[in-house]
Amino acid sequence: MRRLIPPLAALLLLAAGCAPPRTGTLGPAPAGPSPTTATAAPTGPPPAPTPSPSRTPTAPATTGTPTTAPTGADGTLTVQLWFARDGKLVPTRRALPATVATSRLALTELAAGPSVAETATGLTTLVPAGTQVTRIAGGVATLAPPAGFDAGGAATARLRRAQVVWTLTQFPTVRRVAFVPADTATGRDDYADLLPPIVVTAPAIGDRVGSPVTVTGTADVYEATVSVRVLDAAGQEIGTAFTTASCGSGCRGGYRVNVRYRRPAAGPGTIEVYEVSARDGSRVNVVGIAVNLAAGR
Repeated sequence: MRRLIPPLAALLLLAAGCAPPRTGTLGPAPAGPSPTTATAAPTGPPPAPTPSPSRTPTAPATTGTPTTAPTGADGTLTVQLWFARDGKLVPTRRALPATVATSRLALTELAAGPSVAETATGLTTLVPAGTQVTRIAGGVATLAPPAGFDAGGAATARLRRAQVVWTLTQFPTVRRVAFVPADTATGRDDYADLLPPIVVTAPAIGDRVGSPVTVTGTADVYEATVSVRVLDAAGQEIGTAFTTASCGSGCRGGYRVNVRYRRPAAGPGTIEVYEVSARDGSRVNVVGIAVNLAAGR
């Protein structure tokens, strides 16, 4: 005689098979997140009206996992710096002489501010010289900020602190940052709202890239779809692809995509990362990265 499964047990069995909700990630730094890799498509999403390409790039949520800043064979250390633009955090990076005092090195560079090329895209720093780490223990870096560190109003002071926190937490020994005399240490989650919808961690402004160029970052966009196109110096599209972030539409996920382009000779260009508007198909939340393109096909 067959045993019948009670209705309650059947419901429990069905519930057990449900997939867990998707969660996002801020992604590690400076090497970028470990997103789900998607194969680059030969063409982008459905055609959208083509506005004039942006010549002034706009800027780049749960705690990311810090990674050790990579040291090159030439004895340099790659450090990620988080600058500010339009009230948001934007990453770039530096290759600097290797040192054991990585936190001091990062804060010195952060206070020195963006390069000429980065300044031309609107990047700035709010962090003053003299900001120092006094100790690192238990994953918390304690800072002794200089006088006037919190000047400029609450929003400005918060963005200044966010620059420091996001820059220092790229190192595996730092998870949170405490600003003397405050008692509470803060981490990346506390400033997640200061990230723009699309963050590009690679390539960085001024990088020399070849075809295919690998574009990485994090995004919180409609249906997690991230689109990329390569523009030449005249603003003509010479390559395009799209991918999906590991999370999207209300959560931040990592993305990685390879984009092939055609260019007979080397020269300046722009990597443009954007979201296609669900309302009218236009490009929105555009992030432009000025780079040097090698010849490619």
